[in-house]
Amino acid sequence: MDPEVVRAWDRILVSRGRVRIEDLAAEVGWSRRRLWSRFRSQIGLPPKRAASLVRFRHAAQRLTAGGSAAHVATECGYADQSHLHREAVAFTGVTPSTLAGDPGLAADFIAWAGHDAGETRWSPPHAVRTAPDGQG
Repeated sequence: MDPEVVRAWDRILVSRGRVRIEDLAAEVGWSRRRLWSRFRSQIGLPPKRAASLVRFRHAAQRLTAGGSAAHVATECGYADQSHLHREAVAFTGVTPSTLAGDPGLAADFIAWAGHDAGETRWSPPHAVRTAPDGQG
């Protein structure tokens, strides 16, 4: 993986998805087009989509921790509560209030607490994983 792609991914995580793609490209010394192309080929999705998912993950964590949708939307950088609502439905198929009331989702975030925004080492989604028996 290109060190520039790793740096861009780390920056997306640390900022919890609140970073401009133009700024990422400038930080790594690439054009937006080159960053988009290399990031997508190595991570599996464009940097803007990756940043949106990271931002939404943080918002979902805040919702399951009891934050109101309006407060979480503001805290996580959404334009307004309806913007958070649209992304929640787009990414999960459910509304923010449904996410907030899902104890399974809250448990999942607790189980993965060590992999929060401060955790910058990550395996790209297209990485091949094999089962312990070697099949898969």
